[in-house]
Amino acid sequence: MDTLRRNNVVVTGNPDGRTVVLAHGFGCDQNMWRLTVPALASEYRVVLFDYVGSGRSELAAFDETRYSTLGGYADDVVEVCAALDLTDAVFVGHSVSAMIGVLAAQKAPTRIGALVMVAPSPCYIDDGDYSGGFTAQDIDELLSSLESNYLGWSAAMAPAIMGTPDRPELGEELTNSFCATDPAMARVFARTTFLSDSRADLAGVRVPTLIIESAEDLIAPRQVGAYVHSTVEGSTLVTLDATGHCPHLSSPEATNSAIAAFLATLR
Repeated sequence: MDTLRRNNVVVTGNPDGRTVVLAHGFGCDQNMWRLTVPALASEYRVVLFDYVGSGRSELAAFDETRYSTLGGYADDVVEVCAALDLTDAVFVGHSVSAMIGVLAAQKAPTRIGALVMVAPSPCYIDDGDYSGGFTAQDIDELLSSLESNYLGWSAAMAPAIMGTPDRPELGEELTNSFCATDPAMARVFARTTFLSDSRADLAGVRVPTLIIESAEDLIAPRQVGAYVHSTVEGSTLVTLDATGHCPHLSSPEATNSAIAAFLATLR
C-alpha cells in the first residue's frame, strides 16, 4: 500500500522551507493542527498525516500487532519521512506523538533533526519517585471504561482533557474527534498510549528539543514536563499560560509563538 495514501499525507506551505512534520495525538487527526499550519506555512514546508486508524487514513492497513507498541506508530512516521525523502525535519508531536517522535528520531536519525513536544508524557503511571499523574488503578479504570463504552467514555473524558469549560465548543470538538475514530482501533491506540513507558528513551535524545506544556493539564501535569526537561539534555521548556491538554487548540497564538521562536533558533 502506498504510504502517502495509507497515512493521508498532506504537504503544504513553502516548498523551499525546512520541513516541519505535525503529528496528532490519540483520538485526533491532522485537522487538530489547523490553527498552527497558517503560522508556519509562509516560511516552512509543512507535512500533516493521520496515523493508521485515525482521520482519513486507510483503515484496511490497521494491524493490531504493529500498533500495540509505540514503535509501530514510529515506523509509520519513518515510512512517511522516507516516502517524502525528508532529511533534518522538525517533528512536532502532540501528547503521545511526542514519544513517538523520540522513537522515530532513534530509528531514522538523518530524517529528524529536531523535536517539539507538545504536552508530552513518557509514562502516565506513577512509579516510585516518578509522578506520572495517575496510579496503575486509575489507568486500569480508564481503559476499562473506554473499552466497555467508548462513545460514553469519549463524551465524558474529552471535555475534561480539553480543560476549557468556559469554551465548551472545544470540548465538543474533541468529543466528536474521539467518536469519529473506529472504537476497536481506538482501544488499541489507547492501551498502547496509556501503558507505554518511554522514560529510558528520553536520555538518548540528541537533537534540539522544545517542550511545551500548559500551566494546568489533567493528562500531562507540570511535574511530567519538568521530568522530560531534566532528562532530555539541552532541552528548552516553555510553560504556557493555558489550561488543558491541547494548547494548540485552546491557546494557538501562544503555542505557535513558542514553536516559531524555537524554529528560529535552528537556522
